[in-house]
Amino acid sequence: MRQFWNVVSNANTGENELRIDGPITMEQGFWDWLFDKPDRSATGLEKAIKSFNGKDITVWINSNGGECFAASVIYTALKNYKGKVTIKIDGTAISAASVIAMAGDEILMSPTSVMMIHNPLTVAQGEVKDMQKAIEILTEVKESILNAYVKKTNKSREEISALMDSEKWMSADTAIELGFADGKLFDELQNDDVMNGIIQGARLVYNSIDKEELAVKLKQFLEHEQPNNEAKNQPDNEVDFLLLKNQIEIEKLRF
Repeated sequence: MRQFWNVVSNANTGENELRIDGPITMEQGFWDWLFDKPDRSATGLEKAIKSFNGKDITVWINSNGGECFAASVIYTALKNYKGKVTIKIDGTAISAASVIAMAGDEILMSPTSVMMIHNPLTVAQGEVKDMQKAIEILTEVKESILNAYVKKTNKSREEISALMDSEKWMSADTAIELGFADGKLFDELQNDDVMNGIIQGARLVYNSIDKEELAVKLKQFLEHEQPNNEAKNQPDNEVDFLLLKNQIEIEKLRF
């Protein structure tokens, strides 16, 4: 059986992270058990999560799903974990993998990744009562899955159920809009760079103006006045307006 999870070391931080790739399964494979290989089942992953001893952890997900109950074991272990859990989806979080993703305190998706939710599936055979029992089981399993989605999105069970019925595929933007994710990977760095540029630009403007003159102009601007007590609603020109606006933003940043 192909192992679907592993503990990897982040080359940049040196911290250990979890990677979930491929079909999610509950039981250890026979050959792994026979040759005493590491347990790469859902129960093995549960033990690995506990071994992080409360440190913040990052879980990377790229999986098309698997067994519902295996996903439940992993979801519960992550929700019960004491440290912060950050989920990062770099490929797919489909079906059962999307349930695991809901355990994150923060869920971030690559701009090129996708998430999909749908109704649980099974295979059944037998007479009418056997089919009825299969329907009953699927209905209850769906209710359990709904709990994870509703808790994360704060949407109603009816809304989420309708999305599952339609087999909802979501880009990163759609997942964020619907509440299944909190943000996109790489956006934070880009936003910080833009904000740093704005602040640096504002400081340059501040340093190029005489402080006493600026104080007078700022007071006049806030009172909607110009020199010589000529009442106006705007500064003399656009440059004055931008300079004063930047200074106001700097003052806000100080608090």
